[in-house]
This record gives sequence, C-alpha cells and structure tokens, in this order.
Amino acid sequence: MKLSEIDSALFFLINKNLQSSFLDVVMPFVTKHAELVFLGPVLWAAIKEKKAILQFLLISLFAVALADGSGHILKDIIQRQRPCNIFSDINLLVGCGHSYSMPSGHASNAFAFAMTFFILRKNIIGYLSLAAAAIIALSRVYVGVHYPSDILAGALLGAGAAYSAIQLYRWGSRIYEKRSYGEALVFFLFLISLFRVYFILTSPFDLSPDEAHYWEWSRRLDWSYYSKGPMIAYLIYLGTSVFGNTVFGVRVLAVVLSAASSCLIYLMARDLYDEKTGLVSALLVQTVPLYSVFGVLFTIDSPFIFFWVLSLYIFHKLLQRQLPKEFIIKAPSPLPTGQAGPPSREGDKGEGYVCAFTNDHMSKTRFDYYWVLLGISVGLGLLTKYTMAFFLFSGFLFLLSSKDTRDLLKTSGPYIAVFVSLAVFSPVILWNAANGWVTLKHTAGQAHVAEGLKISAMDFIEFTGSQFGVITPVLLVLIITALWKIRKTQKGAFLFWFSAPTVIFFVLKSLQGKVEANWALPGYAAGFIAFSAYYARDLMTSGRSRKVLLISAILLSLLVTLFAHFPSMLHLPQKMDPTSRLIGWKELGEEASVVYREMTGPAPVFIFATRYQVSSELAFYMDGHPVTYCANIDRRMNQYDLWPGLEGLKGHNAVYVRMSSNLPKEVGVAFERCEKQPVAIRTKQNKKVKFTIFKCYDFKGMKMRQTKSY
Repeated sequence: MKLSEIDSALFFLINKNLQSSFLDVVMPFVTKHAELVFLGPVLWAAIKEKKAILQFLLISLFAVALADGSGHILKDIIQRQRPCNIFSDINLLVGCGHSYSMPSGHASNAFAFAMTFFILRKNIIGYLSLAAAAIIALSRVYVGVHYPSDILAGALLGAGAAYSAIQLYRWGSRIYEKRSYGEALVFFLFLISLFRVYFILTSPFDLSPDEAHYWEWSRRLDWSYYSKGPMIAYLIYLGTSVFGNTVFGVRVLAVVLSAASSCLIYLMARDLYDEKTGLVSALLVQTVPLYSVFGVLFTIDSPFIFFWVLSLYIFHKLLQRQLPKEFIIKAPSPLPTGQAGPPSREGDKGEGYVCAFTNDHMSKTRFDYYWVLLGISVGLGLLTKYTMAFFLFSGFLFLLSSKDTRDLLKTSGPYIAVFVSLAVFSPVILWNAANGWVTLKHTAGQAHVAEGLKISAMDFIEFTGSQFGVITPVLLVLIITALWKIRKTQKGAFLFWFSAPTVIFFVLKSLQGKVEANWALPGYAAGFIAFSAYYARDLMTSGRSRKVLLISAILLSLLVTLFAHFPSMLHLPQKMDPTSRLIGWKELGEEASVVYREMTGPAPVFIFATRYQVSSELAFYMDGHPVTYCANIDRRMNQYDLWPGLEGLKGHNAVYVRMSSNLPKEVGVAFERCEKQPVAIRTKQNKKVKFTIFKCYDFKGMKMRQTKSY
C-alpha cells in the first residue's frame, strides 16, 4: 500500500469511524478556539513558574510566529489540496478554507507553543502542553480539513520552530551579558531579515508598478535604459536567476542590501566614535520609514542606499589613511600611560580617542588604491541612480572645508576617483549617445527645467512636510540639530558635508517644482551617525527629559514603520492609502490570462496597454509572463517606446487593458471591433480595484502620436 493510501485510510478512520455526537461538538470548538486549550497549562505555569512565565510566553509566541510564517511558505511550495476539496463523503464540521493543506497551521503553531514549554521545563506543565497540542492537531483531521500527514509535518515544523526560538533567545542573552555591540547588530539584522523574507512571501502586496517595470528591463538586459541606469535590471536578473520570476526573486536583494548597508554604517560609526554609536546608527537604517521600506521593495533606492553608504565608508577609510593625524579615530585599546586624549570638543566628548600616527610624507606622495575603489563604488552608484553625483559634490565641499583636507585636492587621488567613476558610468553615456540622449531629456523633464525659474509654495510645503513624515518629526529635528552642533569637528564636518548639501538642494529645488519625498534619501545616512554620536551614545547618563525625547523619537519612527508594513491597522480610506498601488495586480493578471486563453485561436493574440505600469504588471502576473506592449497614446515617453512595438502585428487579435472604462479613439479605429469587459476586483484587504479589458479583433495598425514630453 502506498503512503498516500495509508494517509487517506487514517484520515477516514479518524474523520468517520471515530465519529460521535460528543466529539462532533468538542472538536469544532477545539479547532476554532485553540488558544483556550492552552489556558490550563499556562495558568499552571503562571503559578508554579512566576519568575519565568513572561520569558516562556515571549519565546513561545516568537516560536509560533516562526512556525506560522514557515508554514505559509511551505504550503505554497508543496501545494497539497485539502481532503475536503477532494473527497465528498467526509464528515466536514467547519469551513474547508482556501489555503493549501500541508503542513497544518494549527498543528505547527500548537506544537511550537507547547514544545517551548516542554524544552524549557520537562515537567507536568510541559507534558500538559504537549497533550493540548496533540488534541488541537487531531481536531483538524476529525473536522475534515487535514490529513494525518499534514498534522505530523506541522508538529515537526512546530518543534523545530520552538527549538530555534529558544536558541535565538539564548544567543540574545549571551550578547546582552557580554555587551557585544557588533554581535548584537548581527542578531538584530538576522531577525529583521527573517521577518522581511516572511513579509515578502506572505504579505498581500503585489509588485509595485516600478518593480514590475524594472523586472521587464531585466528580461532585456542593456547598457542603460530610458529613465535610469542598468544596475537595477542587473540585480533583479541576478535575483530571478536564482529564485525564478517570483515576487521573492525580484525583492530578495532588497533584504540583503539593506542589511549590508547597516553593517557598513556600523563599521564607519564605530571607527568614528564607538560601538554604541555604530549600533544605534545601523539600527536607524532599519527602523526609519524612508529607509526601512527599501528593505522590502526593490526599486532603485535599495541599491542606491547601499552604494552611497559603501562609497561613504571607503572615503572614510581613505581619510584615515591619508590624514592620520587629523582624522581622529577611536582608540582600539586604552591610551598609553602618560598620553592624554585630545581636548574635549562638542560632539566628541574628548574621551578615549587617540590619533593613529603614520608617515605623513608617505601618505601625501604615494598613490593610495582606495581612490580607485572609491571611484568604482561611486560609478556603480551612478549606474543605479544619477543623484549619486551629489556624492562627488559633497566630497569636494568636504575636502575644501579645511586646510588639512584641502591639501588632498592638490594630489592626483580625487581626480583619479572621479575619472574611474566616469569610466564605470561610461556605458550609460554611450547608450544615450546612440539613443538621442533620451535620459537627459527625461531628467530635464523630471527637474522641470523647461518651466524656468518660478516659486511654488505648495511644492515646497509638500516636500518639507513629506520629510517630517518619512523620517518622523522629532527624529528629523534631532538629526538636523546634531549635524549643526558637531559640524566644527573633523568627524562632524565629514558627516555634515555628506548630509546637508543634498537635503538643502532638494529643499530649495522644491521651491521651483515638485520633488519626491525619497529624493533626499542619501542625505540622511550620515545624519544617523551624527544623531547617534551627539544624542544616543550617552543616553544612559542623560537627564530624564532628554531620555524621554530620544526614546519617543525612536518609538515614533518604529510606529510609523509598523504602519507602513501593516497599513490595514489604520483603516485608511482607499484613496488615502499609499499601498493601494500594490494590490489587485495579481488578480488582474489572472483575469487577463483567462481572456487571453479564450481568444487564442487561428489568429495570434498580443497584450497591450497605454501605460507602462499596466503593461509591466500584466507581463509579470499573466500566465507564462508573455511579451506585452505599451502603445503611445497621450502619454510621455517610456522604455517601451525603445523596444519593438506594434508595427509587425497586423492581423493579430489583442487583449487591451485600461484602468478606466473608455476606449481611446486611436484604439477603436485600429481594430475591426473591440468588446468591453469590466473587471471589478475585491482584494483580501476588502479593497476594490477596477479595470477594463477589451477584446479587440483584427489589428489594422495604429498611428502613434509623436512624443511631446519625456
């Protein structure tokens, strides 16, 4: 007998042969109110283990979260149908559910909770917890929604989650006892990255239109693209080559690069000040809303943050090598006997710092290969986002700011770094030369160059207000204050000049035209270190009012980040919910796939839209990831206009998708006829999204409008 047959036989034995009127009442109650089954063991533990009960509950709840997340992922991988979806002659006592069957979520969560108590205390409490978990797991078979093998897999998963949660707790306890800041960062980044992987795999948010469009680029690798450099396409190609054309494949490197950015911030802040400053600065990268969102969504800002921070770190190391006597660093060991530290300066505190002495003549005359590394890093940043040029501008202003650093401008190093960065960036220049300099035209359009000099109070208010939202008000004010307070020290000047020029430029630019909230993003990286150095490093010895201010700033930032990940907690109207752009695309792809299959026949069928967002989402979410097109009708130029269009598709039928219900005149006359099919999608978050699918027949050709804007 096959294992599947044994599994089915055991299922029917439990589901039908053990059926009784008593169990028909008890088992559905157990299934629906599983938490109440654990009430007895938990109360007993609260009485017998008063000091440890909070610890037990925290670890067990983390184990449940770990098991639940892993279970969701495994269900989507295994895709086993529930018995209630296969058999009709079963004793079904509850709803069948829409998720897959293996592993059982009830079983994995129950055993995760119970095994935590059992591993920590192998006494009557542990055994009672296991018995409660077994009853909950068995109830899932009795009510007809899981096979016995599902609950066995769930029990093993839950036990593994419990063991992992306990080991993580013990690891965290050791870190706390040793006060190891570097290890603490690794611990937190591991947990945050674990959460992000789970969030990407299980969240209701589809790819954003920009993510889908960059994925389209990755299917057609090139030296550059219409609006951006090629780096984002290369990175998405790397992710999808390993994990397939999935949401996780597109977004996985956002998790990796966010964690790597925090590590670099930590190393730099540690060298500039101390480990505590490094830890706080690194964690701010993960908690500030503007930065944390790019640990999940993979748009150009995710790699841009990384290359900016990498360049900042390399430049910082270079300054340590080139200006050893002036660029003060934290002493790796106590000061030698009789040697005094530098005088106290605002922001430095004057404690535990020592100069690293080397041969000055050597540092001024011998070429340092770090200049080449810096040029490569900046060049890669330019391939990601053109505002990386602000790094070169900030570096020049910093070197110009004092006599000691000005001497470096008399050496070849800075100019070699600029030359190398332009050499790395040169494919974009050559590509644009061959494509009519479309990127320059697009950038000029984004910067509102054609509008000339004007004052736009509303754009200024909107941008400055957005900065208070994406950084949070208290933290933003404290960052600005810290940068200003420490600007006269060597380290403070370094942080100031790599922060203030970028932010100030976009604030001034907003007086002339619209500036997006994320454009000032790189200016805050150095600001995190300034805030941590000036405020957070001495938090424990600070006065009560200062502690309250700093803690409230960080907690507010965490709260906004929490709402950014789970906006449903705010119950925002759909028009005010920024995540509305991330829902409905998967369902649209499914609807369009059905229409596409219905139209498939003697005449070939193509898919098109008139907005790049819709074309890109259809390409990703339709079955088989078909080639899609974007007709140029009353819109500005985009990347689709540089790829083969509709010219060679005469005689084909088409699926045309719009976000509105009207059929453009140009489309109507281009086909023999078009049939309208409205699509109303209701998502799991109870949000409504409307599209219109047109079935169009016998394409005659379409005269495209001349590009008027970029």
